[in-house]
This record gives sequence, C-alpha cells and structure tokens, in this order.
Amino acid sequence: MKLAVLLFNLGGPDGPDAVQPFLFNLFNDAAIIRLPGPLRWLVAKLISSRRAPVAAEIYAKMGGRSPILPNTEAQAQALQARLQDVAETRCFIAMRYWHPFMADTIQAIKAFAPDQVIMLPLYPQYSTTTSASSLQQAKALFRQHEPHVKLKTVCCYPTETGFITAMAAATRAAYDAASAHGKPRILFSAHGLPEKIVKAGDPYQWQCEQTTAALVKALDIPGLDYRLCYQSRVGPLKWIGPSTDDEVRRAGADKVPLVVVPIAFVSEHSETLVEIDQEYRHLAAESGVPFYGYVPTVGTAPGFIAGLEKLVRASLSDRRPCLSEAGERICPQGFGGCGFRE
Repeated sequence: MKLAVLLFNLGGPDGPDAVQPFLFNLFNDAAIIRLPGPLRWLVAKLISSRRAPVAAEIYAKMGGRSPILPNTEAQAQALQARLQDVAETRCFIAMRYWHPFMADTIQAIKAFAPDQVIMLPLYPQYSTTTSASSLQQAKALFRQHEPHVKLKTVCCYPTETGFITAMAAATRAAYDAASAHGKPRILFSAHGLPEKIVKAGDPYQWQCEQTTAALVKALDIPGLDYRLCYQSRVGPLKWIGPSTDDEVRRAGADKVPLVVVPIAFVSEHSETLVEIDQEYRHLAAESGVPFYGYVPTVGTAPGFIAGLEKLVRASLSDRRPCLSEAGERICPQGFGGCGFRE
C-alpha cells in the first residue's frame, strides 16, 4: 500500500514581492470575504493593496518572509519519519494562499500514485474559514485530477493528548519563569473571527474553549488566573472577544505578570513572532505589565508529532471517511458548520 498524508496550512509570503499577492489570495477566498465573486475580487484587490505596505513591514521583521513553510516542512518530515512502518508513506504539504499551492501538490500526489490519501489540516480547531476552505478545495481538485483515490479526512483535534501535552509543558516552563515576578496570568490567545461567522454555526470558538479547558486541566495549577482571548482583528465588523490587546492592557492595570500562549497556531508566523512576541510585548511594557512571557508554537515537539501520528493511524484503521480526535462528531448539534461528515 502507498499512503499519502496531505498536510494543510495557511501559507505565507516567501519574499517582499509576494506580500500583496498573498494577501489578495487570502481575501479573495469566499470563506473569508463572503461576497459574490466579482465584488469579492474588487474588495480583495482594495484590501490587499492597502494592507500590503503594513504587512511588508511586519514580514521585514522576520527577514522579509514568513517562516511557516520551513516550519511545516519540518513537521511533515517528522511525521513521515514516525510513519515509516506503514507501507510506503509520504507526507505532502499544501498551502492555501501561497506556494506550494494545493493544485501543484495534488499533481505531485498523483505522480506518487497512492492507494489512499489522508487529509490532515494543521489547524487543531475546525473553522469554516480555515480547515473547511482547504478541504473543499482539495476535494474538488482530487475529483478533477485523481477521482479514484481513496480520500479520508481528519477534521479537528482541539484536545488531542499529544497536542495538549506539548503545549502544557512549554506553558508551565514560561509560567514558572513568570512566577518570580508575582502570580502570573495566562492569556490563551487564538486568531479571532467576525462574530457573525460564529453565530452562523462555525464551531471554532467552541473548540478554542475546549482547548483552553484541556490546557488548564493539564497544567493543574491551583487558582490559575487565565483568559481565553482573540487576536488579529481587522476591518469594521464586530469580532469575537475579548481581544488579546485589551487583555494585555488589563494585565497592566492589574500589575500582573503575563504568559501568552498561542493555542490555535502550530507553526510560527507573523501572528506569533511579530504580533504576540513583539507587538504585544511592547504593549505590555507600555501598560505596566511587570513580566511578559511568550510560549512558542508546538512546531515539531515530539508530543505533538506523536499526536498527529495517532490521528493518521486511527484514520487508517477506521472505515469512516472523516474522523475527529474522538472518531465521532465532537461539536454540539447546534453548530451547523461542524466539519465532521459521516
């Protein structure tokens, strides 16, 4: 048997000239800007042209490019190494908004000629704006170019044991360092969403709450002071909250040390290395926070990669075409945007 594991991620510009087209691809996605095609194209052109100069400055702080591709490549290599006993297995990477694009990766998978493909988003929490967007595109392209291959999907893993264990270990180390400056507060920070998307049935916020609860349980710190909050807000729409920047300011007013944990990102990119580790750190200093600690993403932490391996092996041994971390649907029935499919 030949197995292909297809890892999805957001992608990011690989140089200054890629910043604006990357942003255009992002905002031209119907899952992000929910407008008819021609109008969405115009809005994406407008937003990307206006945001490109600011975004270019952000990426300049990371050497002019996003680190998300090399991070994801390292994760793919680590996962492939753990699956070498599973016949002939190869891990592939597809980015949603920049190279390697989904269409190119599926052509590479076609050349590999696998008997089965397991699609594994690198988004622990399912959202119609992230996992669903990539999965829908992938399925359409497989139907077009490789219609006979057997497809399986891992939809979400917000409380997967390896993921939580890896995050909890790094968080505890940062918490212990912060404790020298007083009783710390932990901010579990996730990328935000417009409130109307959540109200329409997207399970992302609920799944972020499950991740937070699992981390709090794993940390097992009596009387833990913590908040779940959301970052990266853009545009005029009302977003889910509280916002991370507001919580940083509140910590300054309360004079408590902070530890900020990115719970919805598994690879470093601009929202972690710049927004959290630089911009929020500067805001914390301005606001009077006595200590600021940043917890890196899980990356290739052995526990996290072991968790991905467990998900792949569970999918291989199960007849169902779609599995969550628990096998069956984990979202309450009220979430119409749940990614689990029988």
